[in-house]
Amino acid sequence: MQNVPVQKEYITLFLINNGAWVLCAYITALYIGKQNSTDNFFKRSVVSFFLFSGISLFSIFLYNFSFSRLFVVLVFIGFGTTVLISRTLYVGAAYYLRKQYPLNKKVIVIGHNELSKRLVENFTRYYKSISVAGFFEDDEYEPASASIPMLGRINDSVQYAIENNISEIYSTVSPERNFYIYELAQLAETNFIRFKFVPDFRMFINRKVHIDFARNIPVLSLRTEPLENVDSQIKKRSFDIIFSTFVIFFLLSWLVPFIAILIKLESRGPVFFTQLRSGKNNNPFLCYKFRSLKVNHEAHHKQVTRNDDRFTRIGSFLRKSNIDELPQFFNVFRGEMSVVGPRPHMLKHTEEYSQMLNHYMIRHYVKPGVTGWAQINGYRGEIKKKKDLRGRIEHDIWYMENWTMWLDLRIIVLTVYKSIRGDKNAF
Repeated sequence: MQNVPVQKEYITLFLINNGAWVLCAYITALYIGKQNSTDNFFKRSVVSFFLFSGISLFSIFLYNFSFSRLFVVLVFIGFGTTVLISRTLYVGAAYYLRKQYPLNKKVIVIGHNELSKRLVENFTRYYKSISVAGFFEDDEYEPASASIPMLGRINDSVQYAIENNISEIYSTVSPERNFYIYELAQLAETNFIRFKFVPDFRMFINRKVHIDFARNIPVLSLRTEPLENVDSQIKKRSFDIIFSTFVIFFLLSWLVPFIAILIKLESRGPVFFTQLRSGKNNNPFLCYKFRSLKVNHEAHHKQVTRNDDRFTRIGSFLRKSNIDELPQFFNVFRGEMSVVGPRPHMLKHTEEYSQMLNHYMIRHYVKPGVTGWAQINGYRGEIKKKKDLRGRIEHDIWYMENWTMWLDLRIIVLTVYKSIRGDKNAF
């Protein structure tokens, strides 16, 4: 009977370790992306292991487990070795199989036009597993290149594919222009040959598009927006309320008086700095921060710079540690901001930046956040050049198009990690 408590400890540690590994693997995107990338493989694996070790060791001390030191050392050495060996074998096996058994596909292209030429060029340059046998066209055309010949008229394409082991047919010819294209598509699929349409939207689209349906009518969108889904909105808002309530009651309740005393001891002026910022749909809202600058007349239009002489000593610390942003959880609770999202800019900067980049205003499709995808990827602080702004906006839009609840959690964890470690762009 004395073994029961000990067994319970082992089971508890087992569950904690499994949960910790799943969390660490998600944070570092260990199982996302190209697994044959050696640099990414080692970097992600090592970071995941150390994060896992930290969480597991913390849980051992927190719950006062009675494991021997030798057991703890063997667990972590064994686990780390197993992870490294198993993932090395996986990457090696995947590389070997790709070399020994390449999944080459032979394809043909219907149409000989600018779009089909660009398509073939992309296949040749970026998709080594795709081999283009040739073109099919009815109209007059320029001679095809020596490496990729003209094989015949469009009506002959499917028969050629059947006789020559073609896997896929890509049609750059509009079905509206050639009504029998649909018949060819049906004939191809009947013979297990995949038929794909390549629409020509280059006049107004130069990016991936998202297809929705209004009943049976396809609708092309320029971008995906997960937060347009009501379920996603409920999840994000519920998390914002719970998280901001926790921060307000368990952190700001005692931190605000303490910070207020430090600010008042060093300089005259208010404890909080309030400023109109651009919110969702460019609606302005009053954003809260701990005051980090001396009271000045340029605060509402001049960007803060490194070694800015307006900083107070306590203010410099608050900004570097991101503590000055914590009052924005009041904005989150009120629904003006979210925990995670594009950082809100002052109104003057929104007007200026929208003139610099055509797609700048897209970031305002969602609520601004206390932290964001751009910030954890190094795009924070002073904007000196147009490329700084472009990088920040591209990350903001990527976040908007790829939002998940797990992505928000990952950003929060990495924000805390970077705040503790220090960020070279923080000042």
